[in-house]
Amino acid sequence: MRRIVLVCVAVLGLGALAVSQNEPKRGPSTAEERARFVGLAHKLEQNPLDKNLYADKEWALKWIEDIPDITVDICPLVLGQDFMTSHYKYANQLMGQVVLGNVVFLIEHPDKKNDRVAQYTAGVESALKAYKGILRADPVSSRPMEELLRLQTDGKLVDFVKTTAKDCQSGEQIGL
Repeated sequence: MRRIVLVCVAVLGLGALAVSQNEPKRGPSTAEERARFVGLAHKLEQNPLDKNLYADKEWALKWIEDIPDITVDICPLVLGQDFMTSHYKYANQLMGQVVLGNVVFLIEHPDKKNDRVAQYTAGVESALKAYKGILRADPVSSRPMEELLRLQTDGKLVDFVKTTAKDCQSGEQIGL
């Protein structure tokens, strides 16, 4: 449980990602900002440990917090309960990538903003791409991420996400 809290606090610390519906801090996102965000998210999928992208990542997380026109639902459980309690070295990067993947989905599919399963699945798929990028740079594997890769290969990832999304929708969302 302590690990769950630490991962959630880290995700929040990366940019206070819980988006409120209060008064907007700025106007809606621009097409240029959305394009920049999507490009960055894809760069981070390929090379998630690139320190040259840290400033851009900070911009992206702040942007998510500030824009009033895209609201992301965060469900830390989508990487699995085992991931949340693991001590994987890159857990924070992968949770952050889930959020980035969620937002990319919302940018590319604004008509599906209420489809949480599709949103969460896109986030998990983005994190899986980032996980593969991490393995290229540092071959320390994560058993829960390997299980998600297996589910993806077997065509069962959406069913897994659907099950975990129910937990988040029923009020069991952790810390965010």
